[in-house]
Amino acid sequence: MSTIEPVTSVEEAEAPSEPTDLTRADLYLNRHISLLAFNERVLAQARDPGVPLLERLKFLCITSSNLDEFFETRVAGLKELQAYGAWQVDVDNRSPAETLRLITARAHELVVEQYRVLNEELLPALAHEQIHLIAPKRWTKAQRAWVRRHFEEEVSPLLSPIGLDPAHPFPRILNKSLNFILSLEGKDAFGRNSALAVLQAPRILPRVIAMPQEVAPKGHCFVLLSEIIRTHAEDLFPGMQVKGFYPFRLTRNSEMFVDEEEVDDLLRAMEGELSSRRYGDEVRLEVARECPTEMVELLLKQFELEHSDVYSVDGPVNLSRLMAMIDQVERPELKYPPFTPGLPRELVGASGSAMGNLFEVIRKGDVLLHQPFQSFMPVVEFLRQASQDPQVLAIRMTLYRTGADSAIVDLLRQAAIRGKEVTVVVELRARFDEEANISLATRLQEAGAHVVYGVVGYKTH
Repeated sequence: MSTIEPVTSVEEAEAPSEPTDLTRADLYLNRHISLLAFNERVLAQARDPGVPLLERLKFLCITSSNLDEFFETRVAGLKELQAYGAWQVDVDNRSPAETLRLITARAHELVVEQYRVLNEELLPALAHEQIHLIAPKRWTKAQRAWVRRHFEEEVSPLLSPIGLDPAHPFPRILNKSLNFILSLEGKDAFGRNSALAVLQAPRILPRVIAMPQEVAPKGHCFVLLSEIIRTHAEDLFPGMQVKGFYPFRLTRNSEMFVDEEEVDDLLRAMEGELSSRRYGDEVRLEVARECPTEMVELLLKQFELEHSDVYSVDGPVNLSRLMAMIDQVERPELKYPPFTPGLPRELVGASGSAMGNLFEVIRKGDVLLHQPFQSFMPVVEFLRQASQDPQVLAIRMTLYRTGADSAIVDLLRQAAIRGKEVTVVVELRARFDEEANISLATRLQEAGAHVVYGVVGYKTH
């Protein structure tokens, strides 16, 4: 065994000749660029051959979803500062304009790599496993017939194409919705000769559709909604020819601003802001790679965006929708093995109900829960027992996000209905869960619970 020699002398380090300039930008990590770097690490998981194949596809989808939120919030905020002429610099000594230039360069590189990973790595690997995202040129005769029926029965009745003319201006485009701009030739049944049209894909329609087994006997076959519509676009414009069909997607500012110190009712103010989120300021335009320059210019002018805001993509304009493929493929060997969380030692083998009387367990000593490695069920069970125990007079809890069918919320409502004093802090500003939390707060109040909307000036997690 080695021994540690005692310290016999200490040498002082030389003092720097000049004090460090703490305003130097290279000393700091820009928080926006750091978030992009995080997404690059997520994308690295999609490239890793050691990760199960369908999990790799999931990581690609997560990268896309993360980028959406990044543009909706971070980029949107910087663009607002720039529009207001703000010159304040961040801790890394960069102005909003400088930070936006860095983000633009890095984000374009990331998007290019996303689609390279999809087209060169994931789709070939999936095809090797008999999981296919089939382009129209590869459809069999039977598949074409099925696509035709699907379009006529499930898709066409929901589509409302808009020919652009003085009586039909460019429609308002919903945030992150799938849209198509088409170039047309000829005259329609009313004698109109609109050269351009816009078609919005209803959000109720799935973007990735699984073909039935009878037309896809070998493995799993999927088709994009955009390809189904593209193939039958001329059916929507009788008497006209579709010369070009180009998917595009617009990302808008989704930040919500409510001055808590000025409003009388935070919940009502948040409800008012929610309605405007779908049509916030434009921040990013995604277009299909084949979209011609003149069409891109038209869209840029319409949305008042710069060329740097355009992302031309070699594939679906929303990669996160490919998550549907993962959900519909039952191939356990291509996914991570399911994880079953355990229970703390103090709760294993308890008598009585599933975990015994948790009040008695806690009287003997504290119980530490380590999520997600240990089950959340003891929390649910503890609340269930508390809601039914006549000796429990009051329950207090903080909620930041909950699931659509939350057992916690149901138990809090039951406790309030039974006459217990239930007080819940509900954070209305949980990003992108504001609408769900407003509904949650209303449900709790209707059951008789007291609901507090956090602390003014702070977000309560």
